[in-house]
Amino acid sequence: MYKNEPIFLQSVFQERIWGGQKLKTEFHYDIPYEQTGEAWVISAHSHGPSMIANGPLAGKTLADAWNEHGELFNKQPENQEEYPLLVKILDAADDLSVQVHPNDQFAREVEGVPYGKTECWYVLSAEKDAELVLGHHARSHEELEQMVDEGEWDKLLRRVKVTAGDLVYVPSGTIHAIGKGIVILETQQSSDITYRVYDYERRDSAGNKRELHLERAKQVTTVPHQDAIVVQTKMVIGDLVEKKLVEGQYFSVYRWNLNGKASHKLTQDFLQVSVIEGKAAITIAGKSFQVEKGSHLLLPHRIGEYWLEGQAEFIVSHV
Repeated sequence: MYKNEPIFLQSVFQERIWGGQKLKTEFHYDIPYEQTGEAWVISAHSHGPSMIANGPLAGKTLADAWNEHGELFNKQPENQEEYPLLVKILDAADDLSVQVHPNDQFAREVEGVPYGKTECWYVLSAEKDAELVLGHHARSHEELEQMVDEGEWDKLLRRVKVTAGDLVYVPSGTIHAIGKGIVILETQQSSDITYRVYDYERRDSAGNKRELHLERAKQVTTVPHQDAIVVQTKMVIGDLVEKKLVEGQYFSVYRWNLNGKASHKLTQDFLQVSVIEGKAAITIAGKSFQVEKGSHLLLPHRIGEYWLEGQAEFIVSHV
């Protein structure tokens, strides 16, 4: 099953108060909402599971494949938890709420789910002077609580400018927010737990303010903030330049820049692949599969060697 072919996935779209139209204009997706904020492009999460588009499991979800065909992911008998990763593309037509996510222990003990949420963002595009929130300036938990309670957001929040091609690593416990005018590809643990800290006093279409989760946010926020140390490396494989963007506890993420032809061999349990520019062919055991900007797929366990050919850019990841 899928020994010599990728598993292609269909995206699930999420309406968001801060969403826009760039998933349509930049990726040509048939989006269902005027304010489409997220495409869950590789997902087995119950809030938006991807549908498999090809092969013997076509019409089933990625969660079905994980639960019923663990051999595709080299899933071990002792690992009965959920599919570990989630990949999204986010279009921030407006500022996202300032938020924080818990670690695994807090998620299990308090929320009753297997994963907290560490994530990273690859910036696909950013308007001039676009910025995001990454961390805070509080020096102690007492100072954090005081600044939150008194609404001293300009004093508390740490803002960082970004441009296309930047990588931002966001460990659990990091206060953060994606800013207006930024489109990102996000690789994260498969978790949908968000503690909202601040939402700019805005209201939804019904005139209601969105719920904040200040007490739990205070509990899980890392104080003082420290930027994560990210070591990036580069390797050339034929006509493929492979840049390791981040290697962390939960995932490793790479950018592949293909300008011709290159061979690769799957050495991981499985590989998540998103095409962010161009077109290419992936050839496995003599059979070619066409991919283009907006394609998302998995290379399952034991496919061995494969060839890439074309002009394309990819973001790939694995556990």
